[in-house]
Amino acid sequence: MEIKILGVCGSPIKRGNTELFLEETLKAAREIEGIQTEAVFLSEKDISDCQHCNWCLTGQKPGQFCQQNDDMNAIYPLLVEADGLLLASPVYFGRLSGRMACFIDRLRAFVYGNYYRGQLKGKVGGALAVGWTRHGGVETTLLSLNFAFSSLGMLTAYERGISSGAGGVSSPGGTGKLVPDDKLTVLKDEYGLRSARRLAKRTVELIRMTKLGKEGILC
Repeated sequence: MEIKILGVCGSPIKRGNTELFLEETLKAAREIEGIQTEAVFLSEKDISDCQHCNWCLTGQKPGQFCQQNDDMNAIYPLLVEADGLLLASPVYFGRLSGRMACFIDRLRAFVYGNYYRGQLKGKVGGALAVGWTRHGGVETTLLSLNFAFSSLGMLTAYERGISSGAGGVSSPGGTGKLVPDDKLTVLKDEYGLRSARRLAKRTVELIRMTKLGKEGILC
């Protein structure tokens, strides 16, 4: 069974903690037979705000998701093709980043679009967040991502024993201590990395369950 998982990083920092946290998660998914992954880094993309113009309610047609002409045009088809979606955001003021929020807002095309409405329904989503300190907004960021999955009609993958997703910290032990010569401290957060890897495996497990279920129904 072939499975495609798309990861989206909402950090404006290239090769930063959130990007590497996502990459470790995708790597864990690829270790499972039959899994293909692809990553989109919003730091490299030009994505405009959703204008709530309602064009998608009546104007969509095959290959055209939104009336705005920006980098979302290339991302929309990847979302349709994927079986699972991993969203990773840094924590900004106790919530997700502006880039990730803008990206999620543009998914409105899958909720109200006359042609692509419901295209993400039944797919599996997993949330990842990286914060500077422990209890500094990781959980609220994860909840925001999970609410987006719910609004899209997606199934949410939870890391074992945790109801919101996988979170990492980018300061030693989440203490907020600055280490000037180490900008990628999340790679030393062993608990966070284990959570991310388990989330990847749970995402694959749920995708397999849903795909087998659909095959059974079609039979």
